[in-house]
Amino acid sequence: MNLAAIDIGTNSIHMIIVKVTSKQTFEVLVQEKEMVKLGVGVFANKMLSERAFNAGIQTISRYVQLADEYGVEHIITAATSATREAKNGREFLDRLIQDIGLSPQMISGKEESRLIFLAVRKAIDLQKRKVLVIDIGGGSTEVVIGNKESVLYKCSMKLGVLRLLDKFGDQEQHSKQTREELKSHIRGIAEKVFVDAKGVGFTKVVGTSGTIRAIGEAILLMNGKDILNSVNAETVKVKDIEKIVEKLWELPAEKRATIPGINENRADAIHLGGMLLLELLNLADVKEMTLSDASLRDGLIVDYVEKNGQKLEDLVQGKNIRERSCLLNAMKYESDISENKHVAKLALQLFDQLKDHHGMNDSARDLLYHACLIYDIGTFVNFQDYHKHSKYLILQGRLRGFTNSELLILANLARYHRKSGPKKKKIKDLVKKDRKLVLGLSGILRIAVGLDKTKNQWVENVYCVFEDDKLTIKIFGDAGMDLEIWEAQRFSDTLTKFLGKKIEVVKG
Repeated sequence: MNLAAIDIGTNSIHMIIVKVTSKQTFEVLVQEKEMVKLGVGVFANKMLSERAFNAGIQTISRYVQLADEYGVEHIITAATSATREAKNGREFLDRLIQDIGLSPQMISGKEESRLIFLAVRKAIDLQKRKVLVIDIGGGSTEVVIGNKESVLYKCSMKLGVLRLLDKFGDQEQHSKQTREELKSHIRGIAEKVFVDAKGVGFTKVVGTSGTIRAIGEAILLMNGKDILNSVNAETVKVKDIEKIVEKLWELPAEKRATIPGINENRADAIHLGGMLLLELLNLADVKEMTLSDASLRDGLIVDYVEKNGQKLEDLVQGKNIRERSCLLNAMKYESDISENKHVAKLALQLFDQLKDHHGMNDSARDLLYHACLIYDIGTFVNFQDYHKHSKYLILQGRLRGFTNSELLILANLARYHRKSGPKKKKIKDLVKKDRKLVLGLSGILRIAVGLDKTKNQWVENVYCVFEDDKLTIKIFGDAGMDLEIWEAQRFSDTLTKFLGKKIEVVKG
């Protein structure tokens, strides 16, 4: 079943098209964004401008045509603060009904908060924590606290980048007095909200929305961190946010987009959004924030599926976001999940029995498990050199819950699980600790994959025995396992180098 969600935001109009695969998961087919800036001037004169009105109708009409091409069965449409507060907002929605056939809902700020949290919960592994989510929009800022089970607190504040632009103007150089007035204005609205939020309690802060992600991306680039196709799950320090915000305030609007990560479409108000974010984080009394690419449109999809009780077979199960995401990709690219789980079983047995020698921790074990689920997805493209295709698909596949550095590790594990192992010069772009992980984990993965050479899952268990400078891997199973022994021995070279021990694979 294909669904679409259109978020008619104050700053941007977004659409997402998904294929619903179960009550827990959906596959993103298309994402679209147009910075229409529907809310420019709305908070000063209470009217959508003629330019924004027409641009909004044209953008949404184009989105609907695209949804039709993808065979979308239902389009969920929500409008937020600019449409709520504009005198001609109802007329805008009526045009969508009459001209395009949509039935948009004008959602409240608190409902927007709830939907955003639903999306974040799908994109970030909350574990057992209570998490505070901040979403800075064009007209409002949503603050919501929740955990894996429920939303515990939600509030929408009349603080947004376009609303602040209308109030404080876009003069080239803001005086020190203007800054102080801005801070005072933010605190006057937000202080009570954060007193209440602290009363509920939280142990982690997650920031989402275009403004926050742009600032986060600028910080990651400033610190020399590679960004693949998302900043999801990356963490930034408040002290680094202070540096970027100070730089934004020093520059005139036309120069702000020279900062890597800052788009010219945001240049007019990004300094205001940065100051707003900084003040809110100071009120939250935190030192860092986790970034998320989750959004209202994702929340609309999640909510629709849950409320309508889709009678979908739960094809992909997993204990958390990371596992579900890997299993979904394995299913998407037609990998044999049962075989991959068998390889994972053998790989984890090796990891656990070698833990006194390889020096890797539980986080590395977790990455090894997930790599086992998706190492062969490149066969969907072409069996020849499928390990290279696997690397590409992992980097481009929007795996959820992983940082960029973790995605690079997973991609390289897939790349080097067969044929020649990783050489330091081939993974020189990774930081030193990640290079070590790729060398060690790929050594284990190569042997585990070899132990399932015939795809018959004949090797049931492994047992490692150390003798001086030698490691003997004994394998156990009921059937003849000559090919498995040969293949595992052939691919033991990488682990041999990593451990500095000769390896022999034998039948137990």
